[in-house]
Amino acid sequence: MASTLAPGAADAAAPRGGSWLTRWEPEDPRFWAAEGKARAWKTLAITTASLTVAFAIWFVVSALVVRLPQIGFRLTTGQLFWLAAMPGLAGGTLRLIHAFLTPIYGTRAVVAWSTASLLVPTLGWAVAVQNPETPYWVLMALAFLAGLGGANFSSFMPSTSLFFPKRLQGTALAIQAGVGNFGVSVVQFVTPWIIGIALFGSLAGDAQVLTLGGARSTVWLQNATLVYVPVIALCALLAWTMLRSVPITANIREQFDIFGNAHTWVMTSLYMMTFGSFSGLSATFPLLIKQIYGGLPGAPDPLAYAFYGPLLGSLARVLAGPVSDRLGGGRVTHWAGLGMAACALALPMFTSAASLDAFPWFVAAMLGLFFFAGVGNASTFKQMPMIFPPRQAGGVIGFTAAIAAYGPFLFGLLFGWAFGAFGGPNVVFYGLAGFFLINVALNWWLYARRGAPTPC
Repeated sequence: MASTLAPGAADAAAPRGGSWLTRWEPEDPRFWAAEGKARAWKTLAITTASLTVAFAIWFVVSALVVRLPQIGFRLTTGQLFWLAAMPGLAGGTLRLIHAFLTPIYGTRAVVAWSTASLLVPTLGWAVAVQNPETPYWVLMALAFLAGLGGANFSSFMPSTSLFFPKRLQGTALAIQAGVGNFGVSVVQFVTPWIIGIALFGSLAGDAQVLTLGGARSTVWLQNATLVYVPVIALCALLAWTMLRSVPITANIREQFDIFGNAHTWVMTSLYMMTFGSFSGLSATFPLLIKQIYGGLPGAPDPLAYAFYGPLLGSLARVLAGPVSDRLGGGRVTHWAGLGMAACALALPMFTSAASLDAFPWFVAAMLGLFFFAGVGNASTFKQMPMIFPPRQAGGVIGFTAAIAAYGPFLFGLLFGWAFGAFGGPNVVFYGLAGFFLINVALNWWLYARRGAPTPC
C-alpha cells in the first residue's frame, strides 16, 4: 500500500510488527520533541556507522590493486584498472535494487542484512590475496562482490530522509553520507599500516614478500580486509536489535512514479557530477599517481597521498550540509560545480612533467576537485527533499545514488582508455570540465537563479 499522507506523516495502514513503528510524524513539533528526535538521531548513528564500513569494503579493492603486482600477481595495467573499476559497476547496479528496498522491507531488515552481507567479499579477498596464482576471474568476482558495500548507500540514505523533518534533512543526510564517505579515506589510510603487522598471527595465513623499488619487506595483505570483520558483525547486530522502520510503504510499481518527473533526471545528472566524480576519483587516484609519476626517480607511494582526497571530500560534505540548509542547495551546488570545472581544467598542466616538481600542484588540484565535489554532494541531497514529497524524495535519493555509484567503473574505464590511446589522462579531465559546466547551467536555470521555476 502506498503512503498518501501529508509530508512527514506515517501511514496508519502500513504493515505492523515488532520492527515497524505505528506512528511517525517528524514535521509535528510536539511529536519530534517527545519521541521523534531521539529515535531519528539514534537511527542515524547506527546506519552511519554501518555505511562507513560499507564504503571501506567498497573501496578496499582500490587500495589492494596497487599492491598485488608487488607481491607476485602478474596483472597488466588494463587489468588493474578493471579491478579498480569493477566495484563501481557492481555498486551502481546493486544500488538500483537497493533504491526500492526500504519502503518494502523497512529500515531494520535492510540495514542489518545488507551490512552482514559484507562478510562475503571481506573473507573472500583475505583468502585470494595469499595466492598469486589466484585466477583473474576470481579477483574480478571478488571485486564485484565488494560492490555490495557501495549498494548499501541507496537504501540507507532514503531511510534517513524519512526519519528527519525537511528543515534538518540537509544536515542529517550530509552527516550520514559525509561520515560514510570517510570509509574511503579509512581504507586508504589504514591499509598501508595494517598490512605491515602480523595482526592475527598464524590464524589468518602466511605473510607475503612485497618488492618495491628493489627493496623487499614482509606484509600480510589479508589484514586489509580481515580487520573489518568484527566491525561488520557489530554493526549488523546493532541494526537488528536497535533499529525500527518508518511505516511509509510502497511496492516497486508504485515507486516507479519518480521516473515520470523531469527533475529526477536533472538531479541524477547533478549527483553524477558530484558523487560520481568523488567516487570515481577516489577509486582511481592511487593508480593515477602511479601511472603519471611512478616511473620518476623518488616516485611517491600512491597510498601515502591518495587518502587525502576522499578525506577532504568527506569533511566538506559534512560541513556543507548545514550551509546548504541555510543558504539553499541550489546556490551551493552552483558554486561547487564552478569550482570543480576550474580544478578539472587546471589538472592537465601537471600530468606530463619530467620530474616531481609538478607533483605537489597535481595533488593540490586533485584535492580541490575532491573538496568541491564533497560540497556538491551535500547540496544536491538538500535539493532533493525540497523538490519531491517524502516517499518520492527517498526514491530519487536512492536512484540518483545508484547512477552516481557507477563513477568508479566509468572513471576506471575512461582513464584506462585515455592512457592506452593518448598516453595520459588529459582528455578525461577536459571532458569532465565540459560536463561540469553543462550541469552548472542546468542547476542555475532550474534551481539557483532569481525567479527559478523550482527554487531550492
